[in-house]
Amino acid sequence: MAQSRSRDDNLDSESEITLGLLNAVHENSGMTQRSMAHELEIALGLANAYFKRCVRKGFIKVRQIPSNRYSYYLTPKGFTEKSRLTSEYLSSSLNFFRRARSQCSSTLDYAAARGWNRVALAGVSDLAEIMTLCALDSTADLVGIYDVKSRKDLFLNLSVVTDLAALGEVDAVIITDTAAPQAVYEQLLRFFPGERVLTPDLLGVVRNAGAKGDPA
Repeated sequence: MAQSRSRDDNLDSESEITLGLLNAVHENSGMTQRSMAHELEIALGLANAYFKRCVRKGFIKVRQIPSNRYSYYLTPKGFTEKSRLTSEYLSSSLNFFRRARSQCSSTLDYAAARGWNRVALAGVSDLAEIMTLCALDSTADLVGIYDVKSRKDLFLNLSVVTDLAALGEVDAVIITDTAAPQAVYEQLLRFFPGERVLTPDLLGVVRNAGAKGDPA
């Protein structure tokens, strides 16, 4: 499962980027800062700023090699920090998974209890992955994933569409977008009944006053 960067139960962005940089240097001492930025999916300037901070704190050493190139390696202090951050990440990831699984199950039960059996997800994400696991124990049927930004056609054997109508009849939609859940929620309200747009608590979505049906 991919790392989930936007939840309160995970490491904050600063810790996660630092851990990503330390892992990248450990795995490949010859990689460039541009390739680090690409691997971590952050801006080059941001990668450069965090890299300099790691050097300043003594986590990374820089060594010049022939042809005006540089190699990077972790110091003993860097290995210690990498181990500490990894331990924190694993702990927080487990907490996030437990909380997410509980809320996903509750949301699916809420839909099933109302006879909303054909359920779509809104957003390709780690939360969508957890939702598919919970659906194995639910009578609700996941019919696909609505995501206007995704370039995928399939995610965990579910069709990914940019037009909700492409999934046929849909009884309810559960928000699983973790990058911009509020925006996705507001977008769905334009063409789908608000009481049937379900929002797990951990996303922090502020629901429309007239849109009942919050499973929490």
